[in-house]
Amino acid sequence: MRGKTRWHEVPDEGTMPDLYIEKAGKNLRCGFTTGSCAAAASKAALIMLLTNKEINNVSIRTPKGPVYTAEILDIERSEKSVSCAVVKDGGDDPDVTTGALIYSKVTLTGEAGITIDGGEGVGRVTKPGLDQKIGEAAINSVPRKMIRENLESTLEEYGLKDTGLSVIIRVPKGAELAQKTFNPKLGITGGISILGTTGIVEPMSDDAIIETIKVETRVRKAEGYPILLAAPGNYGLSFLEEKYGIDKSLPVMSSNFVYDTVRIALDEGFEKLIFAGHIGKLVKVAGGIKNTHSKYGDHRMEILADISRKYMNLDKELSECVMTDEAVRIITQAGIADKVFPEMAGRIKENMEAWADNRIQVEVIVFSNENTELVQTDNFKDLIYAFPFGNI
Repeated sequence: MRGKTRWHEVPDEGTMPDLYIEKAGKNLRCGFTTGSCAAAASKAALIMLLTNKEINNVSIRTPKGPVYTAEILDIERSEKSVSCAVVKDGGDDPDVTTGALIYSKVTLTGEAGITIDGGEGVGRVTKPGLDQKIGEAAINSVPRKMIRENLESTLEEYGLKDTGLSVIIRVPKGAELAQKTFNPKLGITGGISILGTTGIVEPMSDDAIIETIKVETRVRKAEGYPILLAAPGNYGLSFLEEKYGIDKSLPVMSSNFVYDTVRIALDEGFEKLIFAGHIGKLVKVAGGIKNTHSKYGDHRMEILADISRKYMNLDKELSECVMTDEAVRIITQAGIADKVFPEMAGRIKENMEAWADNRIQVEVIVFSNENTELVQTDNFKDLIYAFPFGNI
């Protein structure tokens, strides 16, 4: 269930209230996207350029609705341009760009229209399938629209509607920060992306994770891969690299959103999907669980006991297990591993294919502790060897 947003009541009069999201009974403070920061800095720079006065803050309305009032820092001016910065505030989200200075330099030009580009620390697109074309600055469509609309409305306010402007967005530490993001994996080089569809950063947002899965999947399709590789997390990526020589940048990381990943693969036109994961995650899929986060239920031991019961009753032993690796040991010592785990893999495959309306062939490989391969579906190897994902 997604969090419900609400305004936090701030006791000091005249202070803009913070926006919070309620999640798991906790109030988490929202922040503002790099797109909001870039738009606010751009608007402030233009106002100072037109009025020849310095301002300390500026307000813009985010696409989601709330007003963002940003403090304006590090102002530099020349005869035809002004540069200033806004500090990125990610709220309570563990956002690597929090604290970064997002600069905008706005320059008067002799030509009509507004051009927007990226400078230092803003990435460049090098692969197809992303929001911007190859060679363009990684300033996504919504931030570009926010910048443009705020500048156009400001020009209109000052009676200078047809004035030409050049906007350069830069992030001095962007290249360093980008190494902690998905950008290198997506083919965005040299810096971070200027992002945001709502203008608001919602802490631990499910929507943000799903949007990342969509982008990665779209990139793989645009790159021409006929088979989508996916894994819940870093363990799956490491397993595929160690056992099959597959570069970690290729698989899409689904996190707990297994069902959503399958549906996204279907929407993007994939007809084949390879899914690799630890039994602790994927056994839940065998039970039809669409999101493997523990808040939606555990049921790992119940699912394993249900499968095992066809061959031997291990209900008591499995009910006492905390970790699935211990359950694997019990099932193996009982001599039924060769029956239980293939059936589990078959159920995982069956459920995932059903989620794709039986329009995607899914092959699964499951591992246990220390990257030990546990089981794979019958046609897994045929599929993984059908296309050169890595050194296979």
